[in-house]
Amino acid sequence: MIGPGVSLSAGMLPGQQCITDPVVSIGDRCLIGRGSGIVGHLRIEIGNDVWTGHHIYITDQNHGYEDVTTTISSQIQPEREVVIGDGAWIGHGSVVLPGARIGKHCVIGANSVVTGEIPDFSVAVGNPARVIKQYVNGEWKRV
Repeated sequence: MIGPGVSLSAGMLPGQQCITDPVVSIGDRCLIGRGSGIVGHLRIEIGNDVWTGHHIYITDQNHGYEDVTTTISSQIQPEREVVIGDGAWIGHGSVVLPGARIGKHCVIGANSVVTGEIPDFSVAVGNPARVIKQYVNGEWKRV
């Protein structure tokens, strides 16, 4: 289910060859909350049973700013694939940035910014998101 007002873009400019196919994949039984944005240029893989809150943003591309004499829109825009594992929950207002890897059955707290890897069965919060709790050997452990 894709909520109202969601913006989903996959690929580059018309006529430009994409490196991967598909660029964005969304698994079965997913829910993308209203007002969210998913912007894929290289590869975004969203597993099965992933739910998100409203107004989340997922992207695999960032803006370069190496040359202060050139406009940002004219500079190289680095890309790194994003993977969100099966059964993950991404809280309201969260941002998932290039290179992020969210493991299966993870919870990402509201308004978090995911920049790196979140291991399976973890709860992560903050900016940048950090693991605060993980399910290991049949029990929850605080990190």
